[in-house]
Amino acid sequence: MAQSQSALETTQTTVEVRATGHVRDALGTPKLSFTFEGDTLREFVDAFFAEYDVRDLVIAETEAESATRGWAPIDADDVPGELRKNPDGEQTRAYARILVNGQFNENLAGFDTKLNAGDRVALVNPFLFCL
Repeated sequence: MAQSQSALETTQTTVEVRATGHVRDALGTPKLSFTFEGDTLREFVDAFFAEYDVRDLVIAETEAESATRGWAPIDADDVPGELRKNPDGEQTRAYARILVNGQFNENLAGFDTKLNAGDRVALVNPFLFCL
């Protein structure tokens, strides 16, 4: 059976990437355009981190990397609304975040968030100074 032309076509999406702190330093620029195959944040993250070696600055591989000591414990029963975080493997490092058009990805559809051409994806890992 021959595949239809639309099945052979791959969606490409171009987004504007913004970077702060450690990610900006590693990239050498605070902003760039990035085109990738697909239209989800998951596909963007896979393609972007394959091209730019900044995954370890953003993504937590373990639960311990996604939090830091000194944070107040959370009793989910006392939090108004719905307390959500990304599933294991999709969590950001402590203090690092991924935003789509100014919204934290976990407040959208996580890594399944749909991206459109021209969307802004921010990779945030701020410098922290203690005096």
